[in-house]
Amino acid sequence: MAFFLSSTFVSPLLVGLLGSLLFEALLSPRPRPFWKRGVAANILHLGSWLLLFGTFILLLQRPWFAVVFILSLQLVVVQSSNTKSRTLNEPFICHDFEYFWDAVLHPRLYVPFFGIGLAIAASSAGAVAIGSFLIFEPSLIRQWGGTVFLMNSLMLIAAGALLVWLGWRKLPSVSLNPVMDLDQLGLFSSLWAYGIALAHSQPPTPDASPFQPLSQPLSQPLSQQRLELDADAAKPNVVLVQSESFFDPRPWCSEIAADLLPNYDATCKEAIVKGALNVPAWGANTVRTECAVLTGIAPNAWGARQFNPYRTLSRHTLPSIASAFKAQGYRTVCVHPYPATFYMRDSVIPILGFETFIDISAFESQDKHGQYIGDQAVARKVGRLLEDNDNRPLFVFVITMENHGPLHLEAPEKARVASTLPTAPWPLPHHLRDLAVYLHHLGESDKMLGSVKAALNSAIRPGLLGWYGDHVPILPDAYRHFSPPASSTPYMIWSTEIDRNLHDKPPIERASCTLEANELGVYLFKRAFGRDISSDVIKAEPEPQEQE
Repeated sequence: MAFFLSSTFVSPLLVGLLGSLLFEALLSPRPRPFWKRGVAANILHLGSWLLLFGTFILLLQRPWFAVVFILSLQLVVVQSSNTKSRTLNEPFICHDFEYFWDAVLHPRLYVPFFGIGLAIAASSAGAVAIGSFLIFEPSLIRQWGGTVFLMNSLMLIAAGALLVWLGWRKLPSVSLNPVMDLDQLGLFSSLWAYGIALAHSQPPTPDASPFQPLSQPLSQPLSQQRLELDADAAKPNVVLVQSESFFDPRPWCSEIAADLLPNYDATCKEAIVKGALNVPAWGANTVRTECAVLTGIAPNAWGARQFNPYRTLSRHTLPSIASAFKAQGYRTVCVHPYPATFYMRDSVIPILGFETFIDISAFESQDKHGQYIGDQAVARKVGRLLEDNDNRPLFVFVITMENHGPLHLEAPEKARVASTLPTAPWPLPHHLRDLAVYLHHLGESDKMLGSVKAALNSAIRPGLLGWYGDHVPILPDAYRHFSPPASSTPYMIWSTEIDRNLHDKPPIERASCTLEANELGVYLFKRAFGRDISSDVIKAEPEPQEQE
Protein backbone atom coordinates (compact mmCIF):
# COMPACT_ATOMS: atom_id res chain seq x y z
CA MET A 1 0.00 0.00 0.00
CA ALA A 2 2.94 2.32 -0.52
CA PHE A 3 0.94 4.05 -3.23
CA PHE A 4 -1.55 5.44 -0.73
CA LEU A 5 1.14 6.63 1.65
CA SER A 6 3.27 8.29 -0.97
CA SER A 7 3.24 12.07 -1.23
CA THR A 8 3.14 11.64 -5.01
CA PHE A 9 -0.44 10.51 -4.47
CA VAL A 10 -1.68 12.31 -1.33
CA SER A 11 -0.44 15.80 -2.27
CA PRO A 12 -2.21 16.06 -5.61
CA LEU A 13 -5.39 14.57 -4.11
CA LEU A 14 -5.55 17.23 -1.35
CA VAL A 15 -4.44 20.08 -3.62
CA GLY A 16 -7.09 19.11 -6.15
CA LEU A 17 -9.82 18.90 -3.49
CA LEU A 18 -8.91 22.37 -2.24
CA GLY A 19 -8.79 23.64 -5.82
CA SER A 20 -12.28 22.28 -6.52
CA LEU A 21 -13.64 24.29 -3.59
CA LEU A 22 -11.76 27.44 -4.61
CA PHE A 23 -13.00 27.16 -8.19
CA GLU A 24 -16.59 27.15 -6.89
CA ALA A 25 -15.89 30.65 -5.54
CA LEU A 26 -15.47 31.79 -9.16
CA LEU A 27 -19.13 31.07 -9.84
CA SER A 28 -21.49 33.99 -10.33
CA PRO A 29 -23.76 33.94 -8.43
CA ARG A 30 -21.37 32.49 -5.86
CA PRO A 31 -22.73 29.63 -3.73
CA ARG A 32 -22.42 29.79 0.03
CA PRO A 33 -19.08 28.53 1.42
CA PHE A 34 -18.86 24.83 2.19
CA TRP A 35 -18.93 25.32 5.97
CA LYS A 36 -22.42 26.85 5.63
CA ARG A 37 -23.78 23.95 3.59
CA GLY A 38 -25.36 20.78 4.89
CA VAL A 39 -23.26 17.73 5.76
CA ALA A 40 -24.80 15.73 2.91
CA ALA A 41 -23.76 18.33 0.32
CA ASN A 42 -20.16 18.28 1.59
CA ILE A 43 -20.03 14.49 1.65
CA LEU A 44 -21.29 14.48 -1.92
CA HIS A 45 -18.62 17.00 -2.95
CA LEU A 46 -15.86 14.94 -1.32
CA GLY A 47 -17.17 11.75 -2.87
CA SER A 48 -17.38 13.39 -6.29
CA TRP A 49 -13.78 14.53 -6.09
CA LEU A 50 -12.52 11.08 -5.01
CA LEU A 51 -14.56 9.43 -7.75
CA LEU A 52 -13.24 11.79 -10.42
CA PHE A 53 -9.68 11.64 -9.15
CA GLY A 54 -9.68 7.85 -9.03
CA THR A 55 -11.20 7.58 -12.50
CA PHE A 56 -8.72 9.94 -14.14
CA ILE A 57 -5.80 8.40 -12.23
CA LEU A 58 -6.86 5.09 -13.77
CA LEU A 59 -7.04 6.62 -17.24
CA LEU A 60 -4.03 8.95 -17.17
CA GLN A 61 -1.74 7.16 -14.66
CA ARG A 62 -0.37 10.55 -13.59
CA PRO A 63 -1.80 12.20 -10.44
CA TRP A 64 -0.88 15.84 -11.18
CA PHE A 65 -2.08 15.46 -14.74
CA ALA A 66 -5.37 14.08 -13.36
CA VAL A 67 -5.72 17.05 -11.00
CA VAL A 68 -5.10 19.64 -13.72
CA PHE A 69 -7.40 17.81 -16.12
CA ILE A 70 -10.30 17.62 -13.64
CA LEU A 71 -9.91 21.22 -12.52
CA SER A 72 -9.77 22.31 -16.16
CA LEU A 73 -13.07 20.54 -16.81
CA GLN A 74 -14.52 22.16 -13.71
CA LEU A 75 -13.33 25.55 -14.94
CA VAL A 76 -15.14 24.97 -18.25
CA VAL A 77 -18.34 24.24 -16.32
CA VAL A 78 -17.78 27.31 -14.13
CA GLN A 79 -17.24 29.54 -17.16
CA SER A 80 -20.28 28.02 -18.89
CA SER A 81 -22.35 28.60 -15.76
CA ASN A 82 -21.24 32.22 -15.47
CA THR A 83 -22.03 32.82 -19.14
CA LYS A 84 -25.43 31.20 -18.75
CA SER A 85 -26.16 33.22 -15.60
CA ARG A 86 -25.16 36.46 -17.30
CA THR A 87 -27.27 35.86 -20.41
CA LEU A 88 -30.11 33.60 -19.23
CA ASN A 89 -30.41 34.36 -15.50
CA GLU A 90 -29.87 30.69 -14.70
CA PRO A 91 -26.73 28.75 -13.66
CA PHE A 92 -25.44 25.53 -15.17
CA ILE A 93 -27.43 22.40 -14.26
CA CYS A 94 -27.00 18.72 -15.03
CA HIS A 95 -29.27 18.93 -18.08
CA ASP A 96 -26.87 21.36 -19.75
CA PHE A 97 -24.12 18.79 -20.35
CA GLU A 98 -25.89 17.72 -23.54
CA TYR A 99 -25.47 21.24 -24.91
CA PHE A 100 -21.72 20.69 -25.17
CA TRP A 101 -22.51 18.32 -28.04
CA ASP A 102 -24.97 20.83 -29.47
CA ALA A 103 -22.15 23.39 -29.37
CA VAL A 104 -20.18 21.10 -31.67
CA LEU A 105 -23.13 20.65 -34.04
CA HIS A 106 -24.34 24.28 -33.89
CA PRO A 107 -21.30 26.33 -32.79
CA ARG A 108 -22.79 29.67 -33.86
CA LEU A 109 -25.52 29.39 -31.24
CA TYR A 110 -23.17 28.69 -28.33
CA VAL A 111 -19.46 29.39 -28.78
CA PRO A 112 -19.74 33.20 -29.30
CA PHE A 113 -21.37 33.57 -25.88
CA PHE A 114 -18.54 31.66 -24.27
CA GLY A 115 -16.02 33.76 -26.16
CA ILE A 116 -14.35 32.61 -29.37
CA GLY A 117 -10.95 33.90 -28.26
CA LEU A 118 -11.30 32.23 -24.87
CA ALA A 119 -12.33 28.95 -26.50
CA ILE A 120 -9.30 28.99 -28.81
CA ALA A 121 -6.93 29.96 -25.98
CA ALA A 122 -8.32 27.27 -23.67
CA SER A 123 -8.04 24.60 -26.38
CA SER A 124 -4.46 25.60 -27.16
CA ALA A 125 -3.45 25.68 -23.49
CA GLY A 126 -5.07 22.30 -22.97
CA ALA A 127 -3.14 20.75 -25.85
CA VAL A 128 0.15 22.13 -24.49
CA ALA A 129 -0.65 20.89 -20.95
CA ILE A 130 -1.53 17.39 -22.14
CA GLY A 131 1.70 17.09 -24.07
CA SER A 132 3.77 18.42 -21.17
CA PHE A 133 2.32 16.09 -18.55
CA LEU A 134 2.64 13.05 -20.79
CA ILE A 135 6.32 13.86 -21.32
CA PHE A 136 7.47 15.12 -17.94
CA GLU A 137 5.30 13.33 -15.32
CA PRO A 138 6.18 9.64 -14.92
CA SER A 139 3.50 6.99 -15.07
CA LEU A 140 2.44 5.46 -11.74
CA ILE A 141 2.32 2.03 -13.33
CA ARG A 142 6.06 2.23 -13.83
CA GLN A 143 6.58 3.33 -10.23
CA TRP A 144 4.20 0.98 -8.42
CA GLY A 145 3.51 -1.84 -10.83
CA GLY A 146 0.31 -2.60 -12.63
CA THR A 147 -1.41 -4.66 -9.91
CA VAL A 148 -0.88 -2.20 -7.05
CA PHE A 149 -1.81 0.73 -9.26
CA LEU A 150 -5.02 -0.93 -10.44
CA MET A 151 -6.07 -2.08 -6.96
CA ASN A 152 -5.60 1.32 -5.35
CA SER A 153 -7.24 3.21 -8.23
CA LEU A 154 -10.29 0.97 -7.97
CA MET A 155 -10.37 1.35 -4.19
CA LEU A 156 -10.30 5.11 -4.57
CA ILE A 157 -13.15 4.97 -7.08
CA ALA A 158 -15.13 2.70 -4.75
CA ALA A 159 -14.60 5.04 -1.79
CA GLY A 160 -15.78 7.98 -3.88
CA ALA A 161 -18.83 6.09 -5.11
CA LEU A 162 -19.74 5.10 -1.55
CA LEU A 163 -19.53 8.70 -0.34
CA VAL A 164 -21.62 9.87 -3.30
CA TRP A 165 -24.25 7.26 -2.46
CA LEU A 166 -24.30 8.24 1.22
CA GLY A 167 -24.42 11.93 0.37
CA TRP A 168 -27.29 11.88 -2.13
CA ARG A 169 -29.41 9.66 0.14
CA LYS A 170 -29.36 12.41 2.76
CA LEU A 171 -29.52 15.28 0.31
CA PRO A 172 -32.69 17.40 0.61
CA SER A 173 -35.03 17.54 -2.36
CA VAL A 174 -34.20 20.25 -4.86
CA SER A 175 -36.52 23.19 -5.27
CA LEU A 176 -36.03 23.18 -9.07
CA ASN A 177 -34.96 26.80 -8.71
CA PRO A 178 -31.41 26.47 -10.07
CA VAL A 179 -30.11 29.69 -8.47
CA MET A 180 -31.37 28.70 -5.03
CA ASP A 181 -30.21 25.09 -5.29
CA LEU A 182 -26.71 26.09 -6.44
CA ASP A 183 -26.42 28.45 -3.49
CA GLN A 184 -27.46 25.82 -0.96
CA LEU A 185 -25.64 22.80 -2.37
CA GLY A 186 -22.63 24.04 -4.31
CA LEU A 187 -21.69 23.05 -7.84
CA PHE A 188 -20.90 19.34 -7.53
CA SER A 189 -23.82 18.51 -5.24
CA SER A 190 -26.35 20.53 -7.26
CA LEU A 191 -25.31 18.72 -10.46
CA TRP A 192 -25.83 15.37 -8.72
CA ALA A 193 -29.13 16.52 -7.21
CA TYR A 194 -30.58 17.60 -10.56
CA GLY A 195 -29.35 14.47 -12.29
CA ILE A 196 -30.95 12.27 -9.64
CA ALA A 197 -34.18 14.28 -9.74
CA LEU A 198 -34.25 13.89 -13.53
CA ALA A 199 -33.69 10.13 -13.30
CA HIS A 200 -36.48 9.72 -10.74
CA SER A 201 -38.99 11.99 -12.49
CA GLN A 202 -41.87 10.70 -14.58
CA PRO A 203 -43.15 12.30 -17.79
CA PRO A 204 -46.60 13.88 -17.69
CA THR A 205 -49.43 11.56 -18.62
CA PRO A 206 -51.56 12.34 -21.71
CA ASP A 207 -54.51 13.39 -19.57
CA ALA A 208 -52.36 16.19 -18.11
CA SER A 209 -52.91 18.00 -21.42
CA PRO A 210 -56.21 19.82 -21.91
CA PHE A 211 -56.02 18.74 -25.56
CA GLN A 212 -56.28 15.02 -24.69
CA PRO A 213 -60.10 14.73 -25.14
CA LEU A 214 -59.86 16.55 -28.48
CA SER A 215 -56.95 14.62 -29.98
CA GLN A 216 -58.56 11.23 -30.61
CA PRO A 217 -58.61 9.91 -34.21
CA LEU A 218 -61.88 10.59 -35.99
CA SER A 219 -62.54 6.87 -36.40
CA GLN A 220 -62.79 6.30 -32.64
CA PRO A 221 -66.01 6.67 -30.63
CA LEU A 222 -64.80 9.91 -29.06
CA SER A 223 -64.96 11.44 -32.52
CA GLN A 224 -68.70 11.76 -31.92
CA GLN A 225 -67.71 14.66 -29.67
CA ARG A 226 -66.09 16.37 -32.65
CA LEU A 227 -66.63 20.10 -32.44
CA GLU A 228 -68.92 21.53 -35.10
CA LEU A 229 -69.07 25.14 -36.21
CA ASP A 230 -72.31 26.80 -37.18
CA ALA A 231 -73.57 25.34 -40.45
CA ASP A 232 -73.14 28.61 -42.32
CA ALA A 233 -69.58 29.25 -41.11
CA ALA A 234 -66.34 27.78 -42.37
CA LYS A 235 -63.58 26.56 -40.16
CA PRO A 236 -60.90 29.24 -40.05
CA ASN A 237 -57.32 28.86 -41.10
CA VAL A 238 -55.20 29.26 -37.98
CA VAL A 239 -51.61 30.54 -37.86
CA LEU A 240 -49.71 30.55 -34.58
CA VAL A 241 -46.36 32.39 -34.68
CA GLN A 242 -43.67 31.97 -32.05
CA SER A 243 -41.57 35.03 -32.85
CA GLU A 244 -37.95 34.72 -31.78
CA SER A 245 -37.10 37.04 -28.86
CA PHE A 246 -40.13 39.22 -29.59
CA PHE A 247 -41.12 41.84 -27.06
CA ASP A 248 -42.06 45.52 -27.13
CA PRO A 249 -38.95 47.34 -25.86
CA ARG A 250 -40.35 50.88 -26.07
CA PRO A 251 -41.79 51.03 -22.53
CA TRP A 252 -38.46 49.69 -21.26
CA CYS A 253 -36.21 52.12 -23.18
CA SER A 254 -37.41 55.62 -24.03
CA GLU A 255 -34.64 56.10 -26.61
CA ILE A 256 -36.32 53.69 -29.05
CA ALA A 257 -38.39 55.18 -31.86
CA ALA A 258 -42.10 55.32 -31.00
CA ASP A 259 -43.09 54.16 -34.51
CA LEU A 260 -40.83 51.09 -34.50
CA LEU A 261 -43.67 48.52 -34.62
CA PRO A 262 -46.60 49.89 -36.67
CA ASN A 263 -48.13 46.48 -37.48
CA TYR A 264 -47.84 45.34 -33.89
CA ASP A 265 -49.50 48.54 -32.68
CA ALA A 266 -52.35 48.18 -35.19
CA THR A 267 -52.86 44.51 -34.31
CA CYS A 268 -52.99 45.29 -30.61
CA LYS A 269 -55.87 47.67 -31.30
CA GLU A 270 -57.70 45.12 -33.47
CA ALA A 271 -56.94 41.99 -31.43
CA ILE A 272 -59.61 39.76 -29.94
CA VAL A 273 -57.40 39.47 -26.91
CA LYS A 274 -53.89 40.61 -26.06
CA GLY A 275 -51.69 40.96 -23.02
CA ALA A 276 -48.62 39.69 -21.23
CA LEU A 277 -47.58 36.07 -21.57
CA ASN A 278 -45.71 34.64 -18.61
CA VAL A 279 -43.05 32.51 -20.26
CA PRO A 280 -40.76 29.98 -18.50
CA ALA A 281 -37.60 31.21 -20.23
CA TRP A 282 -35.27 34.20 -20.34
CA GLY A 283 -33.00 34.90 -23.30
CA ALA A 284 -33.04 31.31 -24.65
CA ASN A 285 -34.45 27.84 -23.86
CA THR A 286 -37.16 28.40 -26.45
CA VAL A 287 -38.53 24.88 -26.15
CA ARG A 288 -39.72 25.50 -22.60
CA THR A 289 -42.17 28.11 -23.85
CA GLU A 290 -42.85 26.21 -27.07
CA CYS A 291 -43.73 23.01 -25.24
CA ALA A 292 -46.03 24.80 -22.80
CA VAL A 293 -47.94 26.53 -25.61
CA LEU A 294 -48.29 23.42 -27.77
CA THR A 295 -49.16 20.84 -25.07
CA GLY A 296 -51.04 23.09 -22.64
CA ILE A 297 -49.06 21.51 -19.80
CA ALA A 298 -47.55 23.86 -17.22
CA PRO A 299 -43.77 23.60 -16.65
CA ASN A 300 -44.14 22.52 -13.02
CA ALA A 301 -46.05 19.43 -14.18
CA TRP A 302 -42.83 18.24 -15.84
CA GLY A 303 -40.82 18.28 -12.62
CA ALA A 304 -37.10 18.01 -13.33
CA ARG A 305 -37.90 17.42 -17.02
CA GLN A 306 -39.13 21.00 -17.47
CA PHE A 307 -35.66 22.30 -18.39
CA ASN A 308 -35.64 20.43 -21.71
CA PRO A 309 -39.08 18.88 -22.19
CA TYR A 310 -38.39 17.94 -25.81
CA ARG A 311 -35.96 15.25 -24.69
CA THR A 312 -38.93 13.59 -23.01
CA LEU A 313 -41.32 14.34 -25.87
CA SER A 314 -38.97 12.65 -28.33
CA ARG A 315 -39.79 9.36 -26.57
CA HIS A 316 -43.28 9.93 -25.14
CA THR A 317 -46.38 10.91 -27.10
CA LEU A 318 -48.47 13.70 -25.63
CA PRO A 319 -51.53 15.50 -27.05
CA SER A 320 -51.08 19.02 -28.36
CA ILE A 321 -52.95 21.81 -30.07
CA ALA A 322 -51.71 20.31 -33.37
CA SER A 323 -53.19 16.88 -32.65
CA ALA A 324 -56.44 18.55 -31.55
CA PHE A 325 -56.70 20.55 -34.80
CA LYS A 326 -55.76 17.43 -36.78
CA ALA A 327 -58.60 15.49 -35.14
CA GLN A 328 -60.99 18.23 -36.28
CA GLY A 329 -59.97 17.72 -39.90
CA TYR A 330 -57.21 20.30 -40.17
CA ARG A 331 -54.02 20.00 -42.16
CA THR A 332 -51.24 20.65 -39.62
CA VAL A 333 -47.89 22.18 -40.65
CA CYS A 334 -44.88 23.38 -38.66
CA VAL A 335 -42.45 25.88 -40.23
CA HIS A 336 -39.02 26.38 -38.66
CA PRO A 337 -36.19 27.81 -40.81
CA TYR A 338 -33.40 25.94 -39.03
CA PRO A 339 -32.15 22.33 -39.14
CA ALA A 340 -34.93 19.99 -38.04
CA THR A 341 -32.59 18.03 -35.79
CA PHE A 342 -32.01 20.96 -33.42
CA TYR A 343 -33.74 20.25 -30.09
CA MET A 344 -34.75 16.91 -31.64
CA ARG A 345 -37.66 18.63 -33.37
CA ASP A 346 -37.40 16.13 -36.22
CA SER A 347 -38.70 13.54 -33.73
CA VAL A 348 -40.89 15.77 -31.56
CA ILE A 349 -42.86 17.72 -34.17
CA PRO A 350 -44.43 14.61 -35.84
CA ILE A 351 -45.19 13.14 -32.39
CA LEU A 352 -47.09 16.30 -31.49
CA GLY A 353 -49.44 15.80 -34.43
CA PHE A 354 -47.96 17.81 -37.28
CA GLU A 355 -48.35 16.19 -40.69
CA THR A 356 -45.64 18.31 -42.33
CA PHE A 357 -42.44 19.83 -40.93
CA ILE A 358 -40.83 22.50 -43.12
CA ASP A 359 -37.28 23.23 -41.98
CA ILE A 360 -34.32 25.17 -43.40
CA SER A 361 -34.00 22.78 -46.35
CA ALA A 362 -37.10 24.41 -47.89
CA PHE A 363 -35.43 27.85 -47.96
CA GLU A 364 -32.69 29.35 -50.13
CA SER A 365 -29.49 31.11 -49.08
CA GLN A 366 -30.88 34.39 -50.41
CA ASP A 367 -33.68 34.10 -47.85
CA LYS A 368 -31.22 35.00 -45.11
CA HIS A 369 -31.48 38.36 -43.41
CA GLY A 370 -28.54 38.70 -41.09
CA GLN A 371 -27.33 35.41 -39.63
CA TYR A 372 -30.51 33.41 -40.20
CA ILE A 373 -33.46 32.96 -42.54
CA GLY A 374 -35.40 36.23 -42.51
CA ASP A 375 -38.86 36.60 -41.05
CA GLN A 376 -40.24 37.98 -44.31
CA ALA A 377 -39.10 34.83 -46.15
CA VAL A 378 -40.96 32.80 -43.53
CA ALA A 379 -44.03 34.99 -44.05
CA ARG A 380 -43.90 34.26 -47.78
CA LYS A 381 -43.77 30.54 -47.00
CA VAL A 382 -46.85 30.86 -44.80
CA GLY A 383 -48.59 32.82 -47.55
CA ARG A 384 -47.95 30.04 -50.06
CA LEU A 385 -49.32 27.46 -47.61
CA LEU A 386 -52.50 29.51 -47.26
CA GLU A 387 -52.82 29.66 -51.06
CA ASP A 388 -52.58 25.86 -51.34
CA ASN A 389 -56.17 24.72 -51.75
CA ASP A 390 -56.52 21.12 -50.59
CA ASN A 391 -60.09 21.65 -49.27
CA ARG A 392 -59.00 21.36 -45.65
CA PRO A 393 -58.60 24.14 -43.12
CA LEU A 394 -54.99 24.81 -42.21
CA PHE A 395 -53.17 25.08 -38.88
CA VAL A 396 -49.63 26.44 -39.19
CA PHE A 397 -47.24 26.76 -36.28
CA VAL A 398 -44.28 28.99 -37.08
CA ILE A 399 -40.99 29.14 -35.14
CA THR A 400 -38.95 32.08 -36.43
CA MET A 401 -35.17 32.48 -36.23
CA GLU A 402 -34.14 35.89 -37.58
CA ASN A 403 -33.73 37.63 -34.23
CA HIS A 404 -31.81 34.77 -32.61
CA GLY A 405 -28.48 35.67 -31.06
CA PRO A 406 -25.59 36.02 -30.80
CA LEU A 407 -26.43 39.60 -31.79
CA HIS A 408 -22.86 40.83 -31.30
CA LEU A 409 -21.76 38.94 -34.42
CA GLU A 410 -23.57 41.58 -36.48
CA ALA A 411 -22.48 45.20 -36.79
CA PRO A 412 -25.13 47.94 -36.54
CA GLU A 413 -25.59 50.15 -39.60
CA LYS A 414 -25.85 53.91 -39.25
CA ALA A 415 -28.78 54.27 -41.66
CA ARG A 416 -30.84 51.69 -39.79
CA VAL A 417 -30.00 53.17 -36.39
CA ALA A 418 -31.45 56.52 -37.48
CA SER A 419 -34.91 54.93 -37.68
CA THR A 420 -34.72 52.76 -34.55
CA LEU A 421 -32.64 54.85 -32.11
CA PRO A 422 -33.07 58.37 -33.56
CA THR A 423 -31.37 60.23 -30.70
CA ALA A 424 -28.42 57.86 -30.28
CA PRO A 425 -24.91 59.18 -31.05
CA TRP A 426 -22.73 57.63 -33.71
CA PRO A 427 -20.53 55.67 -33.22
CA LEU A 428 -22.90 53.91 -30.87
CA PRO A 429 -21.89 53.45 -27.22
CA HIS A 430 -21.18 49.84 -26.32
CA HIS A 431 -24.49 49.24 -24.52
CA LEU A 432 -26.48 50.18 -27.66
CA ARG A 433 -24.64 48.08 -30.25
CA ASP A 434 -26.46 44.76 -29.74
CA LEU A 435 -29.70 46.62 -29.06
CA ALA A 436 -29.47 48.39 -32.43
CA VAL A 437 -29.03 45.06 -34.22
CA TYR A 438 -31.95 43.59 -32.30
CA LEU A 439 -34.24 46.52 -33.09
CA HIS A 440 -33.58 46.23 -36.83
CA HIS A 441 -34.57 42.56 -36.82
CA LEU A 442 -37.52 43.34 -34.56
CA GLY A 443 -38.73 45.68 -37.30
CA GLU A 444 -38.51 42.77 -39.74
CA SER A 445 -40.64 40.69 -37.37
CA ASP A 446 -43.19 43.50 -37.40
CA LYS A 447 -43.24 43.42 -41.22
CA MET A 448 -43.79 39.66 -41.05
CA LEU A 449 -46.78 40.25 -38.79
CA GLY A 450 -48.31 42.56 -41.42
CA SER A 451 -47.60 40.06 -44.21
CA VAL A 452 -49.19 37.12 -42.39
CA LYS A 453 -52.29 39.19 -41.62
CA ALA A 454 -52.54 40.16 -45.30
CA ALA A 455 -52.19 36.50 -46.37
CA LEU A 456 -54.94 35.44 -43.97
CA ASN A 457 -57.19 38.22 -45.26
CA SER A 458 -56.58 37.09 -48.85
CA ALA A 459 -57.61 33.48 -48.19
CA ILE A 460 -61.11 32.24 -48.92
CA ARG A 461 -61.60 30.98 -45.39
CA PRO A 462 -61.70 33.26 -42.39
CA GLY A 463 -58.42 33.38 -40.52
CA LEU A 464 -57.17 33.43 -36.97
CA LEU A 465 -53.68 34.58 -35.97
CA GLY A 466 -51.91 33.96 -32.68
CA TRP A 467 -48.62 35.80 -32.10
CA TYR A 468 -46.25 35.71 -29.13
CA GLY A 469 -42.60 36.00 -28.13
CA ASP A 470 -40.80 32.96 -26.77
CA HIS A 471 -38.62 35.01 -24.40
CA VAL A 472 -36.92 38.38 -24.13
CA PRO A 473 -33.65 38.78 -26.08
CA ILE A 474 -30.10 38.40 -24.77
CA LEU A 475 -28.92 42.00 -24.29
CA PRO A 476 -26.75 41.94 -21.14
CA ASP A 477 -24.97 45.25 -21.83
CA ALA A 478 -28.22 47.10 -22.45
CA TYR A 479 -29.82 45.51 -19.40
CA ARG A 480 -26.95 46.62 -17.20
CA HIS A 481 -27.34 50.17 -18.49
CA PHE A 482 -31.14 50.51 -18.54
CA SER A 483 -32.09 47.74 -16.02
CA PRO A 484 -33.62 44.41 -17.13
CA PRO A 485 -37.17 44.37 -18.56
CA ALA A 486 -39.98 42.20 -17.27
CA SER A 487 -39.55 38.54 -18.20
CA SER A 488 -42.99 38.30 -19.83
CA THR A 489 -43.55 38.75 -23.56
CA PRO A 490 -46.57 40.08 -25.46
CA TYR A 491 -49.17 37.91 -27.15
CA MET A 492 -52.13 38.70 -29.41
CA ILE A 493 -54.99 36.77 -30.99
CA TRP A 494 -56.41 38.45 -34.09
CA SER A 495 -59.18 37.46 -36.49
CA THR A 496 -59.86 38.41 -40.10
CA GLU A 497 -63.54 38.67 -39.18
CA ILE A 498 -62.78 41.57 -36.86
CA ASP A 499 -60.64 43.21 -39.54
CA ARG A 500 -63.39 42.82 -42.17
CA ASN A 501 -66.11 44.09 -39.86
CA LEU A 502 -64.20 47.20 -38.90
CA HIS A 503 -64.05 48.74 -42.38
CA ASP A 504 -63.63 52.46 -41.68
CA LYS A 505 -64.74 52.23 -38.06
CA PRO A 506 -62.09 52.91 -35.43
CA PRO A 507 -61.10 49.75 -33.53
CA ILE A 508 -62.32 49.31 -29.97
CA GLU A 509 -59.47 48.91 -27.49
CA ARG A 510 -60.04 45.67 -25.61
CA ALA A 511 -58.95 44.82 -22.09
CA SER A 512 -55.64 43.06 -21.62
CA CYS A 513 -55.55 39.55 -20.26
CA THR A 514 -52.47 38.01 -18.67
CA LEU A 515 -51.93 34.36 -19.60
CA GLU A 516 -49.50 31.65 -18.65
CA ALA A 517 -47.69 30.11 -21.61
CA ASN A 518 -49.58 26.84 -21.24
CA GLU A 519 -52.92 28.70 -21.51
CA LEU A 520 -52.29 30.42 -24.84
CA GLY A 521 -52.80 27.40 -27.10
CA VAL A 522 -55.98 26.50 -25.24
CA TYR A 523 -57.27 30.04 -25.65
CA LEU A 524 -56.47 30.04 -29.38
CA PHE A 525 -58.21 26.70 -29.92
CA LYS A 526 -61.32 28.02 -28.17
CA ARG A 527 -61.33 31.08 -30.39
CA ALA A 528 -61.17 28.90 -33.49
CA PHE A 529 -64.31 27.04 -32.47
CA GLY A 530 -66.26 29.71 -30.62
CA ARG A 531 -67.06 30.18 -26.97
CA ASP A 532 -69.45 27.25 -26.47
CA ILE A 533 -66.88 24.54 -25.88
CA SER A 534 -67.66 22.44 -22.84
CA SER A 535 -65.65 23.35 -19.75
CA ASP A 536 -65.09 19.62 -19.30
CA VAL A 537 -63.06 19.65 -22.50
CA ILE A 538 -61.34 23.03 -22.32
CA LYS A 539 -60.90 24.80 -19.01
CA ALA A 540 -62.60 28.09 -18.38
CA GLU A 541 -61.44 31.23 -20.05
CA PRO A 542 -59.10 33.27 -17.84
CA GLU A 543 -60.48 36.47 -16.42
CA PRO A 544 -59.07 39.67 -17.93
CA GLN A 545 -56.52 41.42 -15.73
CA GLU A 546 -55.62 45.03 -16.06
CA GLN A 547 -52.16 45.68 -17.44
CA GLU A 548 -50.05 48.66 -16.51
